[in-house]
Amino acid sequence: MRGFRDRDFIQTREGFFFCVVGAVHPTDRVISYIKYVPSQSGIWGHGEEKFSRILQKYTIPNLLETFNYLEQNYPHYLFYSPADNITITAVPHKKIKEHFKPEHKLDQLRQAPQLDSLQKKLVKFTQFLEQTSGVSAKRLGVTGSLLLDIHNPKFSDIDITVYGVKSSWELKDALTKIGADAPVKRLAGKALDDWCNKKAQYYPMTPKEALKLYERKWNLWLFEDTWVSIHPIKLESEVTEKYGQKMYSPCGQVTIRAVVSNNIDSLFLPAVYQIKDVQILEGTTQGIITEAVSYETLYDSLAENGETIQVKGKLEKVIEKETRQHHYRVLVGSAEGKGNEYIKLVE
Repeated sequence: MRGFRDRDFIQTREGFFFCVVGAVHPTDRVISYIKYVPSQSGIWGHGEEKFSRILQKYTIPNLLETFNYLEQNYPHYLFYSPADNITITAVPHKKIKEHFKPEHKLDQLRQAPQLDSLQKKLVKFTQFLEQTSGVSAKRLGVTGSLLLDIHNPKFSDIDITVYGVKSSWELKDALTKIGADAPVKRLAGKALDDWCNKKAQYYPMTPKEALKLYERKWNLWLFEDTWVSIHPIKLESEVTEKYGQKMYSPCGQVTIRAVVSNNIDSLFLPAVYQIKDVQILEGTTQGIITEAVSYETLYDSLAENGETIQVKGKLEKVIEKETRQHHYRVLVGSAEGKGNEYIKLVE
């Protein structure tokens, strides 16, 4: 049965659009963040309905601002998660007006007799992905403003979803091998400098480190002068964890250096790197740290197996509820980190 997947959208009874985060949710709520709100002066919309983006940038400080907005005006969307030991935003099922599914929307657009210029570009791009990788169109979807029919062809991006571990890795492998004559282009020159400088402005990295990170980004492209992003998402059968099966306890902030031993889940949200040979650079731990986990999508697909990474984040003790076995992980993208957490490649 299809549940709530990462990058789905839900609209609430107030008209808010929330973007779903991950695949592990409480039984009566959907973990998600608020992105668009009704607004007379909004530049996104359809017909008479207009929306503004309340989440201006995908950074932890900006996300915390949306928490404050909801706390003051709509506190029922804040949820203390006993499993995670944190307060998050999560929409109660009873507040959901509509559930938007990316693969359904793409299928609808591919069959539609009339499309606007951005929708045509979207269909063309997904056809290119099919031909290049062999991944079926049934494994693809569209999220963001195009999913919600509130996009503006003059400035909106194209945000693609790809479903399944196998299809995601096949698409990554295909796109890392394409030639210079392909219809997709990488950032270069001033555009690339601007991207790196912008990341250095909002994240704890230098422009040089941002460039190294961009070089690993197989899922960010320009297609006919439109910015395109690709987001791998697991199918329900591939998600092994259920909400509440694991308990996460905070143990302070740490900085570590480690070797990546398994990166198969590094494409997804959260991006998970299994690690070994861990060195503690700052902070302390009471046990073995076995993984680095990032909710900052900037750090997905970053490191290959055998490479060394440096990670600054929130140390958590992970306890299996049934067996009481435990291990430790470093989480990047926590509220406590206030935007200062990171994963970096070490040469």
